[in-house]
Amino acid sequence: MSRIGKQPVSIPAGIEVNVNGAVLSFKKGNVQKELNTKELVNVKVENNEIVFSPKGDDRESRAFWGTFRALSNNIIVGLTDGYEKKLEINGVGYKAAVKGNVLELHLGFSHPINYDFPKDVQIAVEKNLVTIKGNDKQVIGQIAAEIRSFRPPEPYKGKGVKYLEEHIVRKAGKTASK
Repeated sequence: MSRIGKQPVSIPAGIEVNVNGAVLSFKKGNVQKELNTKELVNVKVENNEIVFSPKGDDRESRAFWGTFRALSNNIIVGLTDGYEKKLEINGVGYKAAVKGNVLELHLGFSHPINYDFPKDVQIAVEKNLVTIKGNDKQVIGQIAAEIRSFRPPEPYKGKGVKYLEEHIVRKAGKTASK
């Protein structure tokens, strides 16, 4: 049994949720998100809560039960509070700047890296800190991972792009053997 799937998702004020067949649609103001359950779970909206239940008793139905509950909760949290990821850039001459919908990164290569990001995502740069904000958890995480992949942190000096809360395990280097 899914312990996550059993918990109903509460709908805060200002968010409209509609069930149209297998598609859940969430709306807050002019922002609209959809979640297609592909008829793998049963969905009911009652008493300002979304209640999920498995279609059958097989393993796949029970797995999707918790998954779709978590995805719908992520959409509601994204519409109410939003999501944020912070990246830290470490290294001599490493810097970032936002120009319109393009994040320009100088990460020690012979050329700058221009990263185009979607219009519904806000990226702010302050010194060596890049802040990514938006209302879709998956998109924010994917953008942060792609920016980090341009120059992942190395274990000797810690140069590169890392998540703010990430801990880099350092290696000793050549002088440790003397």
